[in-house]
Amino acid sequence: MNSAWKLIQGYIARVPHGAAVGYVVLVLLFAVMTLTSLTDVLDRRAAVADAADTLAQLEGRIPKRGGAGASGVTGSPVLEGPTVTVAGAVLLQRVAEAVTKVGGNILSSQVDLQGPQIKDGFISVTANCDVEQPALQQLLYNLESGMPFLFVDQLVVQAPTAAASSPGAAQAAETAKMHVLISVSGQWQAAK
Repeated sequence: MNSAWKLIQGYIARVPHGAAVGYVVLVLLFAVMTLTSLTDVLDRRAAVADAADTLAQLEGRIPKRGGAGASGVTGSPVLEGPTVTVAGAVLLQRVAEAVTKVGGNILSSQVDLQGPQIKDGFISVTANCDVEQPALQQLLYNLESGMPFLFVDQLVVQAPTAAASSPGAAQAAETAKMHVLISVSGQWQAAK
């Protein structure tokens, strides 16, 4: 340590302004470190505020800023209704609208208010319907892309049967409706 101190004293004696330059460099270094740390803290604070806003929007406490989001989807992310029965009816209506929008017919439907998912706040609807083959993908997209968030839990598709010997069998098979069994669930949050 003594030899290092003597070396520094010798350098200062040879370069009289070296101490002042070293001091200025050290002060600038500490200023840059302080500004970098302060910028990092402010960035993290903004990220926490954005995450809190997103959480509040997902919980339905505040509406999205600026109307529709980037995707153009508006509405509550959870099923709305004062009771679980009303929320089940809303879910059934949403599934029925999606099926009829693509030209399908609902043959039967059932709302499951007693299943194991109800404890977690999820309501499930099972529907039997007839849908043309090209419309099936659009049906799934319509169900899963809008608000409230819906999840397709089960999908069973039965292709239409056509007589292979008939003259227009291939064309008839393309336009015939498939029998679809679909189970859709959504989360319901009781009014607070």
